[in-house]
Formats: sequence, C-alpha cells, structure tokens
Amino acid sequence: MKKTTFLNLAITLNTLAIVFILNGCTNTPADNNANSPQAIALFNGKDLDGWYTFIQDRGRNIDPKNVFTVNDGMIRISGEEWGCITTHEEYENYRLITTFKWGGKTYDPRIDRARDSGILLHSVGEDGGSQGIWMHSIECQIIEGGTGDFIVVGDQSENFAITSTVAPEKQGNSPVFLEDGAPVTIHSGRVNWWGRDPEWKDVIGFYGKNDVEKPVGEWNNLECVVEGGEITIYLNGKLVNRATNVKPQKGKIQIQSEGAEILFKKVELIPL
Repeated sequence: MKKTTFLNLAITLNTLAIVFILNGCTNTPADNNANSPQAIALFNGKDLDGWYTFIQDRGRNIDPKNVFTVNDGMIRISGEEWGCITTHEEYENYRLITTFKWGGKTYDPRIDRARDSGILLHSVGEDGGSQGIWMHSIECQIIEGGTGDFIVVGDQSENFAITSTVAPEKQGNSPVFLEDGAPVTIHSGRVNWWGRDPEWKDVIGFYGKNDVEKPVGEWNNLECVVEGGEITIYLNGKLVNRATNVKPQKGKIQIQSEGAEILFKKVELIPL
C-alpha cells in the first residue's frame, strides 16, 4: 500500500510540474494581443485626414472637380483628372491592406480602355517628379487584367529597382513573375503578375482566363507585404507577385487617379 501511495504521489507531482512548465512557456491570447502591432487606419471612413491631393497641372490640394472625395464611408476617386492622394507620413516594414472596387465611370483618354489605377509604395522625392503627376516610387498596379503587376516608377537610375524571379518567356517586353524562375533586376518598366493573360488587351472590361480579380462592382482585397527589401502582393488571398532587392525601401504611399472611377472602403497599415 505504501509503495502504491508513494508511486501515485510521484506521478501526480511530475504531472503538475509538466503542466506548470507548459503554462510558463505558452503565451496566452492576451499576451499575443499585447505583443501584436497596432493597426493604423490610413483611411478613417470620414475624410482624407492624413493625406493630401496632387493633380496634374494643378498641384497640391487643388481639386475643383472633386476627383478625390469621401462618401458613405468610402474614398471615391473619380478618375476624371490624373493625380493621386499621398500620405503625409513615410512608412517602412508593414502590411498594407486595402479593399477596392471599380465604379462605372471612365474618362478620356481612357474612356474605352481597361480601368486603371494603382498604389505607389516607397514614394520619394518631389510631387509630380514622374510625368508631372506622381512621385518616384514602386507601383502595385491596379488595372483590369493586370492587378498585381509591379511597375518601377523611377528615374531609370540605380536608386529605383526591383528583382523578381520570372518565367523564361516575356509578355511583350515585360517579364512575368514565376516563383521558381530566374531572377531579373529592372530599373524601369514592369514585371507582370504570374497569371496575366498573354492575350491581354487594353480594352474596358477585359477579364483574363486566370484573373483573380473579381468582376467590376465587386469588392477586392489587395494586400502588399513590405519587409526590408521585399514586397509581396496578394490579391483576394492569393499570391500574385513578389519582388526583392527593392530600392528604395521606405517612403510615402500614393493612390492614383488614372481615368477610371475606383472606390476604397479600407486602407489599413499594420507595422511589422
């Protein structure tokens, strides 16, 4: 009886010790929440606080045609004039999470062409430094059939660059992202997302056979994960493009007006 009692007591003590050790090594949900970075709402749902507008041939915060407005908890970018909204602050190492959909309006000179916009990351230098419209930057393209393409909106110098692994064959002059492809570095031009239709045409309503983007009028989730010299783009939860050795590695964020109506209901940044 004594041997059994002592044996049971030893087993109980050992079990308790293991439980205490495991509890000491495991974070609780509260601990995880406390250590998680706080999301920054770049769009507050009410106005463009934290942003300024820039329109070609007009300049900063001059928007007589109301190209950039906030209505019903959404940023509406009409597309009527070319320009952008730009954050006052610079950012680096973050997840940028956006939710967008196309509106119905398009304007000359793109009235009958693919709906077009874009998010410009790591924007640096002067407003309008590129074509008198945008800051030099690395663009995550938003265009019918091509959302997720990278475009280097630089000055063709070594200061602006991306490296991507690409497929053996180009689409026109543009390499196409392939996760296990050969690395290519560019200082201008674009790297197409992996599923861009080789028969893509610059026509309104274009929709490719592999397109991840939802039809016009439906909401899309576009996420750019920016960490060090790497940018990874996810569209509706699917990886569509990735770049490494990105130059520069920080800057302001711009959202383009480029001939088509587009709406955003979420623009959120989570620091990494």
